[in-house]
Amino acid sequence: MAAEASPPLGSPPSCLSFQRPGIYEDEKGRTWMTVVLRINPSHQVLGRNSPGSTRDTSVTVHMWQMAVHPQTPRFSIHLPVTGLPLKWELCPGRRYRAADSRLWQIVDHGLINSREQLILRLRPRGQE
Repeated sequence: MAAEASPPLGSPPSCLSFQRPGIYEDEKGRTWMTVVLRINPSHQVLGRNSPGSTRDTSVTVHMWQMAVHPQTPRFSIHLPVTGLPLKWELCPGRRYRAADSRLWQIVDHGLINSREQLILRLRPRGQE
């Protein structure tokens, strides 16, 4: 998948609320489907036999704004329940605050294949 930035579309949604696994709804009633979820653990050891080491997990979610109808067959999406919040609210600095108070950076908000896309990355606790 190319890492090119897509054309800007104005403001991203102010709020995204969980509807069912992989599906969120924004404040305008539009549905957003999770199309990619990446969880990459990274390990950094501070020193040999050191009492402290850090272990950060990078979580990136790609969402597309698209119509999702109740009669549409549901995809078999197995998302880790702990990986995505129940609600995101837009805050200053191109980021969302999740219901659990963690911050998600907006990596991209634009068009891909004629669909509005939103890419969010979980910010590590120390970088909030």
